[in-house]
Amino acid sequence: MQKKFFISVCLMFISWNVLSQRERVENLPSFDKRRIHYGFYLGLNTNGFKVAYKPSAFNNPQIEVTSEVGFNVGLIADLKLHNNINLRFEPGLISNTKVLRFTHITTPGQDTREVGNTYLHLPFIFKFSTNRLNNVRPYVLGGASFDYNFSSNERNQNDNFGGQFRQTASNLMYEVGIGIDLYLPYFKFSPSIRGIFAITNEVKYDERSPSQWTDPIDFMGTRGIFLHLSFE
Repeated sequence: MQKKFFISVCLMFISWNVLSQRERVENLPSFDKRRIHYGFYLGLNTNGFKVAYKPSAFNNPQIEVTSEVGFNVGLIADLKLHNNINLRFEPGLISNTKVLRFTHITTPGQDTREVGNTYLHLPFIFKFSTNRLNNVRPYVLGGASFDYNFSSNERNQNDNFGGQFRQTASNLMYEVGIGIDLYLPYFKFSPSIRGIFAITNEVKYDERSPSQWTDPIDFMGTRGIFLHLSFE
């Protein structure tokens, strides 16, 4: 699913690029002279978990993750550092739902957990752009973020023994991406695709041990792909 998502977005970028090269009128000619500007973004995401395992009392542990397409929305504050370098703060919300299937658990009803996540996403991102060509300006970006998971259930006293999969509320992540600025008559539209990856372990271990759900997990962290549509 993630491969199809990635290919579709790449084709969209190529189509926009071809159409923009035909443009002869330079839109928003003084836009990039601003020291600071603002905007907002909308987007879709498909998220999963990267899981690493450690020795435990359970043989061949395996967690399969399936996810639904979620959404992301937020604001943009952009500071120009150089003609080709900008520092951006993009606070927003990320929401998605995942289903975890523990293949090493054979008891019906105990082998799956639904995990709904809503993150407050607070990233600082460096944006490296090429020189503008007509109304097109490609770029790459990278940065780090603090993410607070409102639906982590970290403080919930019920753990997996009570049917509740828990995660840590506060996490660190990094993201990288590519995109293209398209200068339209009244605003700048910037589609991009981004990958987001957790740095910290997001699993909240069960209180009792042995736990067939969390004992085998050494690391569990978010990883996903975003389709990011900025309006500035």
